[in-house]
Formats: sequence, C-alpha cells, structure tokens
Amino acid sequence: MSLKFYNTLTRKKENFIPINKEEVRMYSCGPTVYYYAHLGNLRAYVFTDILCRTIRYSGLKLKQIMNITDFGHLTSDADSGEDKMTKGLLREGKELTLKNMRELAEFYTERFKEDLQALNIKIPNEMYFASDYIKEDVELIKKLEGKGYTYKTSDGIYFDTSKISDYGILWGGKRDWDEKGARVTENSEKKDPKDFTLWKFEDKIGYSSPWGQGFPGWHIECSAMGIKFLGEQFDIHTGGVDHIAVHHTNEIAQSEAATGKKPFVKFWMHNEHVGIEGAKMAKSDGNFLRLSSITDRGINPLTYRFWLLMANYRTKINFVWEALEGAETALKRLYGLYLALGNEHGHIHKEYQNKFKEYLEDDLDTPRALVLLWDVIKDKNMSAGDKKATILDFDKVLGLGFENLQKEKIPEEIKKLAEEREEARKEKDFKKSDELRKEINSLGYEVKDTSAGQKISKI
Repeated sequence: MSLKFYNTLTRKKENFIPINKEEVRMYSCGPTVYYYAHLGNLRAYVFTDILCRTIRYSGLKLKQIMNITDFGHLTSDADSGEDKMTKGLLREGKELTLKNMRELAEFYTERFKEDLQALNIKIPNEMYFASDYIKEDVELIKKLEGKGYTYKTSDGIYFDTSKISDYGILWGGKRDWDEKGARVTENSEKKDPKDFTLWKFEDKIGYSSPWGQGFPGWHIECSAMGIKFLGEQFDIHTGGVDHIAVHHTNEIAQSEAATGKKPFVKFWMHNEHVGIEGAKMAKSDGNFLRLSSITDRGINPLTYRFWLLMANYRTKINFVWEALEGAETALKRLYGLYLALGNEHGHIHKEYQNKFKEYLEDDLDTPRALVLLWDVIKDKNMSAGDKKATILDFDKVLGLGFENLQKEKIPEEIKKLAEEREEARKEKDFKKSDELRKEINSLGYEVKDTSAGQKISKI
C-alpha cells in the first residue's frame, strides 16, 4: 500500500499513513438540507465516494461520518445573511418552528439520499442530523469560553481569532474580504472581521443555552460532531473548495483551541467546483442544475458520475450538455463491450490490477484509471472471462454499475421489424429498409449492420 493524497493543509501530495493503523477515520461535510442538491454539490459526494472506495480497496478499514446541517448555516457561509433553513421554511410557506424545520430537513435528506443512490454512491452508515447534537455544541463552546477564546456581543457569542497565532493556516494567504473589509460592517461589535459566531441569539426560534436562546454557529457543529464520533484528532476531512477559507479554517481554530491538540485533522481534501456557463453553480444565484435535469433528458445518472471521473477531483470543470452527451456515448459503448464478453468466468489480471491501484493510490487519478479500463477491453491477449473479472474488480472503486448490467431482451415486435428490414436489404429494396430502420428508431432501438449480421440495441 502506498497511498498518496493532496493535502490542502500543506499544499502538496503526501504519503498517507493513518493515525491508527487499524482504522482510517474520516469526516465528510454533508449538505445543508433546505432544498435539493445540485450537480455541483453532488461532485463532492462522488469524490468522497471514490476516496472511500480507494481506501477500502487498498485493504484499510474506514469509519466515515457525515453531518446533515439542519440549522445555523447562513447564506454568506459566514456570519451574515439569512439562515438557509429559515429561508427554506419561508419558501414553502411553513411556520417558523423547530418541528417544521426538522420535517423540512428530513424531506430534503431523503431526496439527497435518492440522488446518492442514483449515482451509486455508498451512503455512509453514520450520517447524523446536526440538531441532535446541540448538547455537544454547547459543551464545546463552554470549553472555549473557559479557556478565554470567546466574547459576547448583542447578537451572539464570538470566537476571538486574534488568540490563534496560525489562524488561516489552511489557505495560507489573505481572503478577499480581508483586503476590502467587506465583513466589518456586519457587526460593528466584533473585535476583528475574521471573528466568527459560536452561538447566534434568536428570539423567535431556537434552542436554549447558558447564553440565551438561539442556534450554534455552522462551524461549531462540525467540530463537535467530529470530536464526538472520531476523536480529538482524525485522519481525513473532506469538502468542497468553497469551505477552505471560512468553514474549515474556523473548524481548525476552534477545535485546536478547545483540545490543545494539533493538528485537528491530518489530511484536508477538497474537490473543485462544477461551473455552468462559466460561473459557479449556486442555489443562492439560481444558477444550477439538479440530477433530475439529467434524468429528465433520458440520460442515465451514472453518466454524470462517469463524466466527473474523466477529470481529476481537483480540476475545475464546466458543465455543458454536449460534453455529457459525449460521455453518455462512451459509457454506453463500454457497457455494450462488457455485455459482449458473455457469461464466461475468469481471473483478475494482476498486472492491470497493480496499475489500477497505482493510479488510484496516486491522489485518485481516475482519468488514467478510465484509460486503463479501455485498455483491458481492447486487449486481444486476454480471455473474455479475465476481462470481465478485471473490469468488475476496477468497478469496486469506479462504481459505474457493471455488475448490474444485463443483456437487454429485445421485444418480439422489434425483432420482427429487423427481420423484415433484413429481407428488404437482401432484395435490395433500400427505401423500405430505411423506412423500417426509422420505425425501429422511433420505438427506442437501433439496428447496426455488421459482418456477423444485424445487431439490435436500445438507444
């Protein structure tokens, strides 16, 4: 085993050695469930799924935790703007109550899980609603308070970043709002614009605490849940690149301040954005597509997974329909070639398997892994059975659904039309042959002429 991952904390690829050799511990930032996930959101979970599968494929045990954020995440991702869950309740015309907030969260969590299943993402066994761990949030804030890291303003309890000498170590530079002072005006009582909310006061709806009714800050939930389930130090924390400058930076500050242990997380791993029309996909801007946007066009959702794997997870990509349709054509061809291998059983080709492991263990190099998949299919020196066994082995990580493929049963009506077309071709009645081809296409099938005769497949 020689796993290497890019670590955002050190800004370089490093050999990955787990803290505890018996088990890798990973925390994955989950969704804020006030609405449906969009394609950009879902890239984070495809990336995390490939990471989890690679770790297990390398022979390591893995414990993965994922939070479901159902309070406290403001639209700015920091300390300003509207609470996203409140925004969701108002959008759906529901009264602002904790009961309604939880019901909204549970509804969109189920929709999120449906998207994960459609993308063949293994749903973590340990997925928890943040609102079930308010007690842990309060205890962590009290610990920070006791160590002198907090102060109170009229709208909440804040973390004093001036007391952290290496605050911002994760991104290693200034953020835009540091330069412009854009966040200074959001609360003039803050000592520094970088200081962030630990507990936000809210009279209308919220939870009780030693400081007053309100909500824990968005950042504290991940620290509290990470520490509760994985310990004061763990191996990997995943999320999108948009979490680096604020959310994950603040997690590090408050967690290390509370526990006195550095580093809080050994490897921070982040996936890049999926753009659309040259801009970041974002629900707040109304600039996004859902997975249903793909399925409504009759495209298999695994095509989106396949398209994502054609790029490294740290590469920014732009969604265009033509590119997805090209990926659909390629994936259908892969499926067809796999099915053509028949039912013969064989053995995993060790040389190909070693190369596959080498590529995936080198910072999840899925583009090269996919090229290798094509190489296996084209290898004339391999038996059909060995090809099939090797492809199924690769798919333990790629997750493209080869094991669930079955040869499609062609309806009798289509077979009959194809036979008529073959007769027309023999009689050189090409006009009738073309008409029958069009009729077959209109019914959702296509017919190809090969040296071995006609081949019928679903479009």
